[in-house]
Amino acid sequence: MKSRPNHFSPLPRKDGGGITTAAPGGRRSLPGAQDEEIQKRSVLLVAIASSFMTPFMGSATNVALPAIQADFRMDAIILAWIPTAYLLASAVFLVPFGKMADIYGRRKIFLWGIWLFTLSSVMSGLSPDHHILLLSRIFQGIASAMIFSTGLAMVTSVFPPNERGKAIGMTVASVYIGLSAGPVLGGFLTHHFTWRAVFFTAVPLGTLTIYLTAMKLKGEWAEAEGESLDVLGSVIYGAAITLLMYGLSALNSVLGMAALPAGLVLLAVFVWYESRIRYPVFNLELFLNNRTFAFSSLAALINYGANFAVAFLLTLYLQFIKGLSPQASGMVLIAQPIVMALFSPLAGRLSDRIEPRILASVGMGISALGLLIMSLMGAQTSTGMIIPNLILMGLGFALFSSPNMSAIMGAVEKKYYGIASGAVASMRLLGNMVSMGIATLIFSLFIGPVQIEPQHYEALLKGIKTALVVFSLLCASGILASLARGRMRSDNRQQR
Repeated sequence: MKSRPNHFSPLPRKDGGGITTAAPGGRRSLPGAQDEEIQKRSVLLVAIASSFMTPFMGSATNVALPAIQADFRMDAIILAWIPTAYLLASAVFLVPFGKMADIYGRRKIFLWGIWLFTLSSVMSGLSPDHHILLLSRIFQGIASAMIFSTGLAMVTSVFPPNERGKAIGMTVASVYIGLSAGPVLGGFLTHHFTWRAVFFTAVPLGTLTIYLTAMKLKGEWAEAEGESLDVLGSVIYGAAITLLMYGLSALNSVLGMAALPAGLVLLAVFVWYESRIRYPVFNLELFLNNRTFAFSSLAALINYGANFAVAFLLTLYLQFIKGLSPQASGMVLIAQPIVMALFSPLAGRLSDRIEPRILASVGMGISALGLLIMSLMGAQTSTGMIIPNLILMGLGFALFSSPNMSAIMGAVEKKYYGIASGAVASMRLLGNMVSMGIATLIFSLFIGPVQIEPQHYEALLKGIKTALVVFSLLCASGILASLARGRMRSDNRQQR
């Protein structure tokens, strides 16, 4: 492996004249402490707004899927690609846009992302057929990658270490609020208006975020200005992720069986190539040289892979098998994200006193148990039995998520917070994509390319139950990755 210089830029420093400057190559233009405070508040506000908007749209869209299927008469496989196309586009473009933001400016990429997300949401709401809807979801995914790769990085750039934790906590809390509001508001809009209204909700929030970003954020963050973009590495990465996703979702076909190993080979090529160039699009050193960071990231990948598609599966179960309206389904599904939002801060505080690997592993075990219990549900299972289990799963996710994030961020030096946050986002998106890939594969085996009608409900239920068993086993395997990270307590004390 060729040696290469350290490309991680230090935090912005304050010179004697009160001007906030960046590392060499970066650009700053805000004079005075008062302007710095305005800048911090503005960055935090746009980060909170965008962190709410993207998960809200995802969870609200899940509730609207049966209505979308009825409108466009889509089969079950194509229906699963509505959330999957969004996730795939996000995963493919997250890494290159993160690097582009470091080179050309995070504010610039963020603003373009909000514009694209808002316009593609309108395009989704106006879609005349499922082809345009899928294309719109791809554009939404690209826009989300631009937002994911810059929002938290901007917060990290403007807040000093003694204020950063609280700011990041508020940003993360907005994600859970978005997840909580999505099923309720999405179900209400779908029930009383149409599924198209769900996508139009992005317009006012997106417009507000565009205004705040364009008018209130006057600085720029481009600490890697002058570096070159690794285009070839970005293409290899995108092709590998696409082949892996397609292969996983079409594993029962010859083309799918060929795509999966091809994707794995390309992924290996990507790792080899990135280790040998001067300006890699994805820095692999943290994964190769930091055991705690590597296994914590792997645990996050497994946890998201085991949990993300559950909302998609339960939406179909509640509306097709149980016959609930979109609004009623949303009221059931809200139980899990509410518990996540309530207990995640508590779990984060506990991780300061209890080993993160212990808390996270317990949370992973609770999630695995909840998934296994959920797999036992049948056509006659009451919602009164489902809601407590969703609460249990929400508790498990909360106990895992915050301590695991604490472990990831605590395993790296402060100057690596940006790349660590980007790695977490990548693990989340890849895990979500794997989760939907598994669900799509199981649907193709149990249901096939047919529109879900009453005669398919028995096969649908079997597919849902099978997927939940698979997710439970996957989550149980994640306990090993969570425990393998090793002790962190002495490391944390050194960090402090």
